[in-house]
Amino acid sequence: MEDSRLLARAVEEFASRTRFPVAFGGLRDASGVTRVTTMVGTRTAALHGLSVAPERGLGGRAASELRPRMTGDYATSKQITHDYDAFILGEGLGTLIAVPIIVRDTPRGILYGGAWGTWSVGGVTTEPAVHVARRLAQDLAERDAAREALDDVDARASDEPAALSAAQREELRESYTELRRIAAALGDDSLRGRLRAVEKRLAALSGTAAPAAPDVDVSLSPRETDVLACVALGSTNAEIAQQLGLREGTVKAYLGSAMAKLDASTRHAAVTAARRLGLMP
Repeated sequence: MEDSRLLARAVEEFASRTRFPVAFGGLRDASGVTRVTTMVGTRTAALHGLSVAPERGLGGRAASELRPRMTGDYATSKQITHDYDAFILGEGLGTLIAVPIIVRDTPRGILYGGAWGTWSVGGVTTEPAVHVARRLAQDLAERDAAREALDDVDARASDEPAALSAAQREELRESYTELRRIAAALGDDSLRGRLRAVEKRLAALSGTAAPAAPDVDVSLSPRETDVLACVALGSTNAEIAQQLGLREGTVKAYLGSAMAKLDASTRHAAVTAARRLGLMP
């Protein structure tokens, strides 16, 4: 899922969970400016084009302080700069909350909730708003990790590989397994597919994948391959379940299915058979 779609989903959830009639938000660009691109519940087009600089306005202050900020009377608030009055007051918002999206201790964007007129915010809790922002931050962090893994593997695959030692081959296999763990944590089918394609290309370039036997018709599901990749590194069923976000019983089922397909009597025999058939590095 693209960052913009993750943001749109978060803004919708923000409005639903906080019950603010207006919700909007944006992500930071390379210059550090947060550009509002998504909004729900607005009555006018006043918020279009809103770009928030660090430490400016309610949102800029929330981002710089890495904590939510709220005002029940935006127009008269003396705690913030009023750089963006034309946008906020143009929509008629008097009550405003700004929650930073924090990824790796760095502000990545801002989520806002607003209401027309002024409120007494003394009893208003920020917990639902913070929950939504944290979930979005986690989703963005997972996408960052996937992108970094793809960039790293692409960089390795672009070089002509030299002959690998036994230790290097084992390290490479551990890297494949880590790629599978990242893929298992993603909710984006296209990214999962890209990770698996890069894995296959890297395996072919490094010579760690054997050609499949032409007269044997065996195929493993992605999850069966994920489980076998973890088995190859010596992980127990409980450890595999934790690594892949599965139940231990589900891991046993995938392992049993893979062993049956490969006609293997033990888990390690299944790994050996899968490698021999070129089904995994």
